[in-house]
Order: sequence, then structure tokens, then C-alpha cells
Amino acid sequence: MNTATEQLLTNGSDIEVWNGISKPDTSHLITDDDEPVDNLLSEKQQRLLTKVLYTNTAWNKENRTFIASANVGIFAGLKSTPIVPDVFVSLDIPPDATLDLDYTRAYFAWVFEKMPDVVIEIVSNRKGGEMARKLREYERLHITHYAVFDPFYELKGEVFMLYTLQGCKYVPHRDFWMEGIGLGLRLWEGEYEGMNATWLRWCDERGKILPTGKERTDNEILRADKEKRHAEKEKHRAEQETQRAEREKRRAEKAKQQAEHEKKRANSAEERAVSAEERAQRLAEQLRALGITPEE
Repeated sequence: MNTATEQLLTNGSDIEVWNGISKPDTSHLITDDDEPVDNLLSEKQQRLLTKVLYTNTAWNKENRTFIASANVGIFAGLKSTPIVPDVFVSLDIPPDATLDLDYTRAYFAWVFEKMPDVVIEIVSNRKGGEMARKLREYERLHITHYAVFDPFYELKGEVFMLYTLQGCKYVPHRDFWMEGIGLGLRLWEGEYEGMNATWLRWCDERGKILPTGKERTDNEILRADKEKRHAEKEKHRAEQETQRAEREKRRAEKAKQQAEHEKKRANSAEERAVSAEERAQRLAEQLRALGITPEE
């Protein structure tokens, strides 16, 4: 926990109970106000960003404990006003920090012993203060990464902006990859839950999108179909090779038979020639016996 965060967590009367054994009283804190999500795309976008981290654990190679939540208030201290990002991710939290759900109804920084690592705001109108009030508040809370996604171009600027804390100020993050949390953020065009749009997606260090469970299943089906088609193609090719080999074998056998036939015919001709010569010799001997010279 950095010094600035410790100061936020231990302000006023918080410090006494923070260092004590008993839990501070949080009954006066408003952790939810039943306000609905502002639009359908935002609701799907929030779910896409949180759900995939739980259903696709390939990104979490070191098995780090984490929380990924949407529309949950972040409380820096017992007397502080909460700020509610659309999505946040907090890594390396104490393994048992979320067990007491009756007490931990929001992200209490004194329970999780740190601030979230990245917060994401999805702009739906010009009243959210994403580039003013919220930006300054996240700076004050010393949250390392701040992302702003503006799918409806309400801010008339970039669709996606990512910032990293340097000192006490956010500066533009020039890359999609956030080394400290082992995740990247990038835009992706496609369909999610029947809606075609531009989405903000988590990705790996190569920029490859982390697939949802359905996408992973679909990819596995496509891969299985591709492997099946490849196997069928290889089987067909093997069958063709077998048929070609059979044809070559039959052609070779036919050529062999023809050669044997030619050999037999040649032998027969030779035998006939020998027989004719023997007959000529016998005739010559008979003529000589009669006193006739064969040459005459």
C-alpha cells in the first residue's frame, strides 16, 4: 500500500479502528441506491469486462487474487464520499477479504488494504465528468490506471483513452498493455450477445482478445470442425493415394504379364527357328545319303 493510500485510509477517526481488532461501523454508509444502468450497451459492456476475467483464467498465470466489479462504490474511508466507476479491477487482495459479505457490501479500501488497480468509465452523456471530476478523484485516490470508453462520441474526442498515474497526475498511456496488472485494453469490432458494436475488451500482451466462454466454445467447435475437415481431407488423399497405388500395381502387373507373354512368344519363335534348322539339317543329311549335295 502506498503512502498516499495509507493517508486516505487512516484519516480522522478511521485510524483508531483500522489498527484495532474490531471492525468499524459502516451502517451509515450508502452502498447502493437502486439506480438503473443508463443504457443497454453500457450494461453489456460492463458485463463483458467483468465476466470474462472470471470465465477465462488464462490471463491470470500467477493465480493472483482479484475482484472485477461493475457499478460498485469505492470507499476510501469511513467519512469519505464513495465514487462509483462503471468497472474496476483490483489485484492481489487478501484472500479472505471478501468472505464477510454482510459487512463488505462495497469496496471498502480498509478491508481490501489497497485501492483498485484500474478503473473504467463508459461515457453515456456529458454529465458524468469523466474527464474532469472523476479524473481528479481517481488521481486523488492514487488509482494506477484510468480508462475512458466513449462509444457514443459524447466527448467529441477519442473513443478510447487510457491513462497511467505518474506522481499525482494522469498521463496518457501510449500502449494498450498494462504491465503491472498483466492485462491490456483495446477496441474490438464484433458481436457480443447479439449486438454488433465497437467494444472495449481485455487482451494479452500481444493484443489478442481474451475470449468469453461462448467465444472459446465457438472457437473450439470451429477448431474441431477444421480438424475434422482436415482429417477427412487427409483420409480422402490417403484413399486417392491407395487407389493410385492400386492402379500402378495393376499397371505393373499388366506390364509384367505382357513382358512374360512377349518372352514366351520370343521363346516360341526361337524354338520354331531351332526346329526348322534341325529339320533342314536332317533333310541335308538325307540328301547326302542319297549322294546329293544339298548346296546343288
